[in-house]
Amino acid sequence: MARIRRVRTGPKPAALNRTATPSKWLICVYVRLSREDTRKNLSKREHEQQMKSESIQNQKSILVSWIDAYFEAGSYEIVDFFEDDGLTGTDDTREGFLRMIGAVERGEANCIVVKTLSRAFRNYSDQGYYLEEYFPSRNIRFISTMDAFLDTYMDAEAVYHLDVPMYGVLNDRFAAATSRAVRKTFDDKRSKGKFIGAFPPWGFLKDPEDRNHLILDPDTAPIKIQMKDWLLREGMSLSGAAKRLNAMGIPNPTKYKQLKGWKYCNPNAAENDGLWCGTTVKNVLLSLMNLGHMVQGKQRVISYKIHDKVAVQEKDWFIVENTHEATFTQEEYDALCSLLARDTRTADHSDTVHPFAGLVKCGNCGKAMHRSHRSGRVYYQCRTRKAKSPEACPVRSIREDRLEQAVLAAVQAQIQLLESPEAIADEIRRLPAADGRERLEKLLTDKERELQRVRRIYDSLYGSWKTGELSETEYRRMRQQYQEEQIQIENAGSNIRTEISRLQAEKNPENSLLTEFTEQANIRALDRFLLVTLIEEIQVYEKNEITIHFRFEDPLRSLLSHAEEQS
Repeated sequence: MARIRRVRTGPKPAALNRTATPSKWLICVYVRLSREDTRKNLSKREHEQQMKSESIQNQKSILVSWIDAYFEAGSYEIVDFFEDDGLTGTDDTREGFLRMIGAVERGEANCIVVKTLSRAFRNYSDQGYYLEEYFPSRNIRFISTMDAFLDTYMDAEAVYHLDVPMYGVLNDRFAAATSRAVRKTFDDKRSKGKFIGAFPPWGFLKDPEDRNHLILDPDTAPIKIQMKDWLLREGMSLSGAAKRLNAMGIPNPTKYKQLKGWKYCNPNAAENDGLWCGTTVKNVLLSLMNLGHMVQGKQRVISYKIHDKVAVQEKDWFIVENTHEATFTQEEYDALCSLLARDTRTADHSDTVHPFAGLVKCGNCGKAMHRSHRSGRVYYQCRTRKAKSPEACPVRSIREDRLEQAVLAAVQAQIQLLESPEAIADEIRRLPAADGRERLEKLLTDKERELQRVRRIYDSLYGSWKTGELSETEYRRMRQQYQEEQIQIENAGSNIRTEISRLQAEKNPENSLLTEFTEQANIRALDRFLLVTLIEEIQVYEKNEITIHFRFEDPLRSLLSHAEEQS
């Protein structure tokens, strides 16, 4: 069991004389309500009645009444109430308990009153430490009003009576049994694909009608789809996607939880600046949850005594397929995995990658070929030959335009092998239309609404200063703060409008892929998504000979996936 942290800051306070009564008892009242106080097999009415009787406020009321009756008038003072709501007694981060120990260390209290031993301790070893060592060494009076009644001032040896450690053992075992029962219940829900997390993954919300079921978040799921399009259709890099999200003023997942008002606890949450980075983009896109599969149990606590979390091997995760609406198709997800697994570099002074990035390798040594400029042309060169010596690898280089022509011809040849290319056109015609502008226009509306709110606050500051509600220092500080916020929102809105304009310029009245198949029964140009979807690897040999390894035996399925991207 995780032990309560033993605070040892500074020297011990002066010991009280056990033979003499202090001039006044300075009392700390400690109360706690834990999750295990809710019983599983109770009706709703019985549950509500029990929670009311066990509530923090009810514990305080009972203890105050008991103290008034037990102590003589004027002989005591309640220093403060220390409470932990919703925490188990084995938790070593109980803020209320640690604050109380801090008050003891500072000599601000000489008496602690609790309802029962289990309110203060669910750990047998902690109970023994505090009752037999910590409190006696500081002459702290400890009183437990119920079960094993204990008053260490009236009977200092009572802590050694058999019933006290027995209650400690029982409380400890109760915590262990409760932990096993809770873990079994959680594992059962996980195995059935029920979501049990406190916060849904970014892009999802808990279903209001079933808290164990996930639905797509209308605010963030479209943004995730947009991120996927940037990488697959535009060849954007992870860092480029992060920069665009930041420019549009879209908060990262941690900041989003905070803005939603969720009580999100994370050791680094306070330092989070709300900005995206490439790693966050990758983690969001490659989550299996995007396929509609529930993935849980990636971490676990070591034990009910040690609350530290450790990673769980992937083979032991709880993965249940098709539990909620998917964000991506399987083909899109596979393309993302293939794309992000490759060693790619962004173009010079650009946030995009070249169409062939990560696909071209030397057929002789197996190394990735390096893209370079020479004499006004673009080449792919063998890294081994360039870095070591011409004798290290016989493959020299290949011009990018020739490589593109050869690959396009190979793809066209594969399509010609189909018995009925017209079937592809028929399938493309049935594809639903999708317009990314709608997602961005909604986001722009949200930004405009936010800008109006900030402007109203900014405009009201002067009046608040003149009426004396704000000091001049506060007025100037807040004016600067909201002025900067206005500029950030205006810049984000401008970037969103640019993105909408770009999509409008690209939007054709008819699907370009459909046009090509209708007119020529083939394609005429390659793009990043088509290359990554169709091709696993391009091997370059001497004399510009190449070998293309296609990813799918069924080109129809791949082309339909590409057509969906262009719809």
